[in-house]
Amino acid sequence: MAQKDKLLNRLLSNPKDFTWQELEKILSGYGFEMLATGKTGGSRRRFVNENKVVITLHKPHPSNILKAYQVKDVVTVLKNIGIIKDE
Repeated sequence: MAQKDKLLNRLLSNPKDFTWQELEKILSGYGFEMLATGKTGGSRRRFVNENKVVITLHKPHPSNILKAYQVKDVVTVLKNIGIIKDE
């Protein structure tokens, strides 16, 4: 099983300790690229794929752990674009 598949399974298990770095790896593995938001963007980060699907999240701080709603939002987007198949 590839690393991105393992990360996807971990994301789907709704973990309480999913890190920002793990999110970056999984999204980049599925063709998303993080865009710079400029000087006034603060902690807001945008990920865009070649089909112009946008995922906007606030980078967690001071901790590196995503909030539960952020994990759910990412899963919802990945389901909507067909990366995650409903069983």
